[in-house]
Amino acid sequence: MSLSTLFDEIKDPKNRPDPYPLYARLAGHPVVRQEDGTYLVSSHAAIRALLFDPRISSADLPPAKSPPTGNPFKDWILQPIKDEIVSRHRPLIFRDPPDHDALRRIVMTQFTISRVNAMKARAEAHLGELLDKRCGAREICVVEDIAYPLPVTIICEMLGVPREDEPTFQGWATQLATALEPDARHDEETQGQTRATFDAISAYMKVLIKEKRRHPQDDMLSGLAAGTEAGAMGEFDLIATSILLLVAGHETTVNLIANGMLTLLRHPHELERLRQDAERAPRLVEEILRYEPPVHFRTRKALADIAIAGEVIPEGAPVVLLFAAANRDPARFAEPRRFDPDRPDNQHFSFGGSLHYCLGAPLARIEGEIALVTLARRLIDPRLVDDPPPYREGASLRGPKTLRLSVDRIA
Repeated sequence: MSLSTLFDEIKDPKNRPDPYPLYARLAGHPVVRQEDGTYLVSSHAAIRALLFDPRISSADLPPAKSPPTGNPFKDWILQPIKDEIVSRHRPLIFRDPPDHDALRRIVMTQFTISRVNAMKARAEAHLGELLDKRCGAREICVVEDIAYPLPVTIICEMLGVPREDEPTFQGWATQLATALEPDARHDEETQGQTRATFDAISAYMKVLIKEKRRHPQDDMLSGLAAGTEAGAMGEFDLIATSILLLVAGHETTVNLIANGMLTLLRHPHELERLRQDAERAPRLVEEILRYEPPVHFRTRKALADIAIAGEVIPEGAPVVLLFAAANRDPARFAEPRRFDPDRPDNQHFSFGGSLHYCLGAPLARIEGEIALVTLARRLIDPRLVDDPPPYREGASLRGPKTLRLSVDRIA
């Protein structure tokens, strides 16, 4: 099949278990135009150049447009105002400078390394509780039993969300993550579900923010609601930012843990080495991020004609940065298809790069390390029930839907 329709193949759910042969077909073709005018960028060098290019915009979401209700007052006055507010106050990953930079500075005053490090003991304790609940079982699902509940508890605790509301947040995060899938932006049914979810979580956050202002506590949302030396967010930006922190702090970490455990079970020697030596965890997680990343691509838009890698991306064209392809670029990595935790100079793109480098990267690394070390030690003789496992539909946020393991016991 022609390279001009390769992105359709990448998005096809049947290729979710192993999209890497598709990426390999792009070797020698760093920038490829698709039939619909989208440009795929796959080489490490080209993606790095575009990440630092101000002519590439992250503000690529279509304008918000609510469906008609049949009520003239709502359709002609209220809904257009609401749509304008939503379009102007997107989460910061869909914003460009100077708005992006101002919002990011404020978030960074609360998303501090000390606050992240303080969650390490909490993550270890919660993970222990999750595994203790499964003691005596001969089968465990890494996704349902570990990878979903662990990150949502941690990010909710950091934000200051009440523990009893965590299950609701998990459902909201799962639905809102579909906004990162290109086709979901044009599917009316998915858009309707996303709008309803966004409205529900916005209403919840509005009440919670008001409570944090009345009774501030030592959590991120209290700090953001009070304002910082870097400035204060308006109400709409504060709600959008809190929603982003929830989704970004949850969905990607689910995939990191699940992809990581799947990779270790396919490389049992590395699983045993981790069991014997927990100090290997940081380099192992770094290689998992390169080899089986939780985010396979992100979309952008060209603000001007951009000449790169022998091609010209025209102004206004949609651009897809294929991070997972660049992570296995043979021009950048020796033996890129080999899983090698001792790989030197492992500069992958799994947390993006430049202005939009992932805010939660330190937290994701800590959660991934704790989860994999603990699972390696406590799961006695784990075996995959399904290989490949069933995958979630999303092509951008790629990870197993379930990851069932048979075990002799849980220590």
